[in-house]
Amino acid sequence: MWLSDFRVVLPYGVLDRGSVRIADGRIVEIAKTPMPGAALTGDGLLLMPGFVDMHGDMVEREVEPRPNVRMPMELGLRDLDRRLAAAGVTTAYAAVSFHPGSAYGHIRHFDNTSAIIRALKSMGAALKVDHKVHARFEITFPDALRVVEGLIAEGAVDLVSLTDHTPGQGQYRDLEAHVARVAQEKGLSRADAEGEIARRIAEKQSTAGDMAATLCAISDTCRAHGVALASHDDDTVEKVALMQALGAGISEFPVTVAAAAEARARGLATAMGAPNALRGKSYSGNLSARAAHAAGLLDILASDYHPSALLPAVLELARANLHGLAGSTRLATLNPARALGLNDRGAIAAGMLADLIIADDSGIGHVRATLRAGRMIYSDGSVVLSLAA
Repeated sequence: MWLSDFRVVLPYGVLDRGSVRIADGRIVEIAKTPMPGAALTGDGLLLMPGFVDMHGDMVEREVEPRPNVRMPMELGLRDLDRRLAAAGVTTAYAAVSFHPGSAYGHIRHFDNTSAIIRALKSMGAALKVDHKVHARFEITFPDALRVVEGLIAEGAVDLVSLTDHTPGQGQYRDLEAHVARVAQEKGLSRADAEGEIARRIAEKQSTAGDMAATLCAISDTCRAHGVALASHDDDTVEKVALMQALGAGISEFPVTVAAAAEARARGLATAMGAPNALRGKSYSGNLSARAAHAAGLLDILASDYHPSALLPAVLELARANLHGLAGSTRLATLNPARALGLNDRGAIAAGMLADLIIADDSGIGHVRATLRAGRMIYSDGSVVLSLAA
């Protein structure tokens, strides 16, 4: 079938009145002009590749929308699936954590996280988006090593990121700001918040030897099973160098320009959040995605915690991108696909999967419809395929 008369966003340019032919779930032909008898006429709407989202934190909130209020797993995953499709995401890496001592509490216990992962994998055929698993491995919590290694061996994990949320470095470099945030979020006095943070720092120092062995073990496991490895919240050039030595190919959410520049120099793809890019600032006061983009240090946009921000962020960054909309679109499509080894998606090109977004770019932008492998998985009602075509 033909999708005709769209502004087709190709990897390095935009066809003003282009058309794309789909057969057997793949793109088989691209034309520079409108085609008669099309299944759908775009009338100038955008036709973009589907978003490849390497980091989305939403799954835990869907399964447990309030602390200790558990929803049926199937309900939570179906709701997340619909939300992602409506945002134009066709490939989604659900970022799940293994750290019962975190602010999210028991939802990140080994058993709960493992159950979410296995449910995502088992429900795959019934879900509309291609769901993959991004295991966030907290390096200060070596007890999770055995569990994560087992899930990797099962083939249940597609990406591992090495995270360290110890105060005083990474995302929480500014200790004063972190103390104030912990006190507010947990309803603690300043003294109690300072005590909790001091305890976490001491725990890290006491397990430094275990962490080194744990890092090597998880790196070896990922390498043996061909699982992509990313670092998280890089804040120094030394940390970037360590992560590269361990085999990381992606630096997600670097918190300083120096770390982002070092990652780029060492061949790591840098990933930052679409909400950060859209708002123009990090909610935790770290590196702005717009600043990284302006410096030529941004490779990938991820939904982080708000998938609906992806399209508006792409449109916002297009204003300053050297290659315009084609360049900013690559941040959420081709670049993450390549960094994650997904060579069959991420671009409108012959032979690629027909994972596509039909979008209106007026205002902040609006996803009108989403197709995965040529099948419409979301429509706002304004886009209807002709069955006769």
